[in-house]
Amino acid sequence: MNNKIRRILSALVCVALLVTMAIPAMAEEKVYHVGIVQLVEHNALDAATQGFEDALKEKLGDQVEFDYQNAHGEVANCATIATKFVNDGVDLIMANATPALTAVCAATGDIPILGTSVTDYVAAGVLEDSEHPGGNVSGTSDMAPIDQQIAMLQELCPEAKTVGIVYCSSEANSEFQANKAEEYLKNAGLTVNRYTVSDSSEIQTVVTKAVSEVDCIYIPTDNTLADNMGIVKDITVPEKMPVIAGEENMCGNGGLATLSISYYDLGYVTGEMAYEILVEGANVGDMSVRYAAAVTRKYNPEIAEALGMTMPEDMVAIEKAE
Repeated sequence: MNNKIRRILSALVCVALLVTMAIPAMAEEKVYHVGIVQLVEHNALDAATQGFEDALKEKLGDQVEFDYQNAHGEVANCATIATKFVNDGVDLIMANATPALTAVCAATGDIPILGTSVTDYVAAGVLEDSEHPGGNVSGTSDMAPIDQQIAMLQELCPEAKTVGIVYCSSEANSEFQANKAEEYLKNAGLTVNRYTVSDSSEIQTVVTKAVSEVDCIYIPTDNTLADNMGIVKDITVPEKMPVIAGEENMCGNGGLATLSISYYDLGYVTGEMAYEILVEGANVGDMSVRYAAAVTRKYNPEIAEALGMTMPEDMVAIEKAE
């Protein structure tokens, strides 16, 4: 009996030792490595990246590490960064802006990819169906209701007969929005002139030409123009030319009015999607592209004053950054 008891006690001690040895391993929490490639530094994209990081930090704390890389507006840099992330074996890649997303999609068909600040994933050539992605790519769209933006343009510029659409021809998002805007403007009986730039060096010349030929200007969400709204402002304001911009930060830096979404909120939603993939095991191919929850009619009070315009009472003034 004593020998039997000793054997039982010995076995229990062994089990206890094994459990004790296993506890540290069990206590080690997985750390998720997330690569972020952002096309260029400007307020809207910065806000989307911040929202994305905040969402994951709130849910994962120290269990998530970010490798943030800025391509400084160069598509070639996006491809180099994407290759780095693939070689590093990150758990997920967030691509901020369409050129960044297309570069990442070209680099991997295996690592989960989430885009943000992307207007239309089908037009960008990365998805065939935004509702049912089916591959390793999904994300959030910054598409604001273009029909409502055009309706606002007509409200603010009721005497306008010819509208200029200005955008960068190398950005698929901008081309998509320009096509939609032209359709709505023509249906409203307005004449449309399109003006494109291939890069920032052409903005001065192209916008100067547009101002001489149209009654007001519409600029969709466009990274190249967003990063150079100061140039647009310096040309359009002296000529009393109203500019309707695709998003709030563009408007705040030189436009008159916009139908605004929150890029921080958009990035936050993207971060929530990332959590679902990394922790809850969601399949990115089953996740529909998601959109901003709400839009707000906003205007730039400095520009409105310079143009001598009184804005509708329901529009919200954009606060000037300190």
